[in-house]
Amino acid sequence: MEIFQYGYMNRAILMGIVVGITCPVIGLFIVLRRMSLIADALSHISLAGVAAGLLTGAHPVLSASLFSVCGAFLIEKLRENYRTYSELSIAIILSTGLALAAVLLSLGKGFNTSILSYLFGSIILIDEKDFRLVTGIGLAALGLIALFFKELYFITLDEDAAASAGVAVRTISMGFTVLTAMVTAISMRVVGILLVSSLMILPVAGALQLARSFKGALLLSMGLSLASVLIGIFASFYLDLSPGGTIILFSVSLLLLILAGKKAAASLQRSKSAEKSRVRSRSV
Repeated sequence: MEIFQYGYMNRAILMGIVVGITCPVIGLFIVLRRMSLIADALSHISLAGVAAGLLTGAHPVLSASLFSVCGAFLIEKLRENYRTYSELSIAIILSTGLALAAVLLSLGKGFNTSILSYLFGSIILIDEKDFRLVTGIGLAALGLIALFFKELYFITLDEDAAASAGVAVRTISMGFTVLTAMVTAISMRVVGILLVSSLMILPVAGALQLARSFKGALLLSMGLSLASVLIGIFASFYLDLSPGGTIILFSVSLLLLILAGKKAAASLQRSKSAEKSRVRSRSV
């Protein structure tokens, strides 16, 4: 196939696979902990990091990762101060990140084209350094989640019970938030900063409609995410579309199909139940 004749497309596909697996794994824990907006807050901080990197000449992915990790630490610190209203910490960082990004972008008037590739993703501009950085961080994140899977699962179910059982809840939570920050920063090269949170949440939303267990939801969300990423990359290449937007639109389409299919199945089940009731009443 023509798509495999280009080195940048091979890199994009491999990066897409890593990101497509990592994002829903992180996203499932985020959704179940009712922290869906944290990815949005960290993506805005990442945007400020990209702008800072372009201004200073640093690698944008590295600077975005640094800013995102700092934002993750601040979110956790603010959550300690607002225990009753923990969502406030996310709102504060989101606002701060957006304001900082706006100021830095106004200082660098000459890189409007460059910033668009980070906002919406750009397969063409993925180089060897991006490939090594994104795949390295993504695989490391997956390894750490596998290593601390039981602790994360316990904390997700009940933080108080986990703390009583001797789990280092504060340390694990901080580490997980940092991992979320890193994954958010690296995923922008595939789907763009503005759409990273969608790739974390949409496949999970679809999987939760079908799965009957945590592991089932994890596997299903990974499958839905991978399908969206790969179809989106192929479609964007052959139809000359934005990769990030195409990936997310396919993810939304899969979610809508799942919801429609589930509704149709429920309607069919009700029809069968009604028919059985009519048959019983006639026999009586």
